Amino acid sequence: MLLSAFLKFLNQIKMKPKEVKATYEVWLSTETMHNGSLRWLSELKFAKDEQLFFDNLVKMYTLQLIDPKHFNESKKIVYKLSDLIKKTDTLINIIVKHERGLKIMVDGINQIEEEEIYKKEHGKLIIVVSDFLEKYRELKTQIFSLIKGILKEGKQKRLLQ
Repeated sequence: MLLSAFLKFLNQIKMKPKEVKATYEVWLSTETMHNGSLRWLSELKFAKDEQLFFDNLVKMYTLQLIDPKHFNESKKIVYKLSDLIKKTDTLINIIVKHERGLKIMVDGINQIEEEEIYKKEHGKLIIVVSDFLEKYRELKTQIFSLIKGILKEGKQKRLLQ
């Protein structure tokens, strides 16, 4: 059930799940997976707060962003930001469900098949979250670069007046 939602999410974000090496899956302890999930949630929740900041930043500089000089680049960045905000929420929900599923690993019942599925899902999440955060960092760089350029132009205009 969670695996199908996870695969649907991968299709949504147009990512093909990369295969995680079996040797890596073998040594994933329950504690390691739990700590990893908590770290992902922390990073994604922080990213969500940053996204609110970026959304407000875009609203503050809307007039400058719609200037023909910056419009095309601004449009792409704002679209990416909107898309990443949705994906962040989806990814947080998937990780919360994944974390709840950890009980399969610690319930003391031998469910080898379910435990292997959980480990494989965790391995795929390692890659998806890593790729997502990398794309998010790239977007942050683009936003800061664009706003920095707009601020410099504003300073130059004021100095010329």
